[in-house]
Amino acid sequence: MTGEPVTYVIDGARIRTLDDVFTLAGEAVRGEGGYFGRNLDAFADCLTGGYGTPEDGRFYFVWENSSRSREALGYTETARQLGRRLERCHPTNRDRVRADLERALRKDGPTAFDWGVDIFEFRDVRLDLR
Repeated sequence: MTGEPVTYVIDGARIRTLDDVFTLAGEAVRGEGGYFGRNLDAFADCLTGGYGTPEDGRFYFVWENSSRSREALGYTETARQLGRRLERCHPTNRDRVRADLERALRKDGPTAFDWGVDIFEFRDVRLDLR
């Protein structure tokens, strides 16, 4: 393989919700209106490569202004996301999601920011937080 890996930049100053992460990653990879998932599972799938990224995996993301994103995707957004998930989840998952929501309301446990960062690690995609 030759050449440098492709770099995609996400401007964390523009992130207010978890949905913004998907939108801005899509725009970084595919241009305005570019799809890169609309939920955490689809986002993880897109990070495997081939959804506008090189299929050989030679790419990485830079998340600029990540401290601003960390704040925006804190416990308030986490609780909002878990509340939405609770409304739509399978009945067998409701107790777990409800417990996660209660934990987020106590400002305990992972945040929506953590979820996003963890997906990059799970998919073994380099992410530089700046």
